[in-house]
Amino acid sequence: MPPASAIAAASPAEAEAEFDRLAGRFAEARDAVERVVIGQRTVVDLALIALLAGGHALIVGLPGLAKTRLVKSLGAVMGLDTRRIQFTPDLVPSDILGAEVLETGADGSRAFRFVPGPVFGQLLMADEINRASPRTQSALLEAMQERQVTAAGATRPLPAPFHVLATQNPIEQDGTYPLPEAQLDRFLFQIDVGYPSLNDERDILLATTGPHDAMPEAVLSPDDLIAAQALLPRMPVPEGVVEAILRVVRAARPGSDNPEIIWGPGPRGAQALLMGARARAFLDGRSAPILEDVAALLAPTLSHRLALTYGARAGGRGVADLLARLEERLA
Repeated sequence: MPPASAIAAASPAEAEAEFDRLAGRFAEARDAVERVVIGQRTVVDLALIALLAGGHALIVGLPGLAKTRLVKSLGAVMGLDTRRIQFTPDLVPSDILGAEVLETGADGSRAFRFVPGPVFGQLLMADEINRASPRTQSALLEAMQERQVTAAGATRPLPAPFHVLATQNPIEQDGTYPLPEAQLDRFLFQIDVGYPSLNDERDILLATTGPHDAMPEAVLSPDDLIAAQALLPRMPVPEGVVEAILRVVRAARPGSDNPEIIWGPGPRGAQALLMGARARAFLDGRSAPILEDVAALLAPTLSHRLALTYGARAGGRGVADLLARLEERLA
């Protein structure tokens, strides 16, 4: 596997060959995850796209809809060092980042040693992230944006790749702390997980209640993920796609034309749409994104970057209605 720096400097022919190889491997990885996370093709695709685009994702769904299974399966398929944190109200930042401990040597000397927390992994599952206090939630801000943490008076880099897949229950609000807008904006996507169809639920029932319930085997390596992430910025983007992204993102911001919007996406929202469109095209084996990619990623990218006024919500209008109007602007 060539390093990311070599891919960035590769000739067009070499980059195309590497593109074809990696696209085929990621298609195998998607199939492997889908055999375990049954009936959630869109959810699996969005999670893979988020990782390919180098971002994080907030997975929102009711209990028992395979959110944890999805994260574990992705970690297994990609061979990532996967860690899990169960967020609770009594969790403190040092439980995530790590802390210094005082050790006594054999000669009686004492010294502090930093014990890394679970954030020092390649794939971090932040389970029920909204159950921790804002002080603890904010411990992930630097990690998610800068890929580093400041702990015990020192800045420490996180391993590469590093991704956060957080989960959240959309209906249980007692004892929870809503994520602030600054942290929501650090998630590339919000992935909503729905109920499976009847046939899919039948397959789930038979697959998970037998004597064997195995996780998928590794299809990729962390180096494959890093290489794909280095390859995607070289993917050309048609001018029409760029203009469509700018059009819908700017139309989702408050102003005289949008009196019902309190706040909307900043440039990071447009960046997320563009990176996601490239990653979706790559996952489908295409060499450039199209408007269909932007339309498919509009809701996952913008739904958590929008807030409507009380009057709009009281009148029965929601973010989904706004997104449907924005999608019309892509035509």
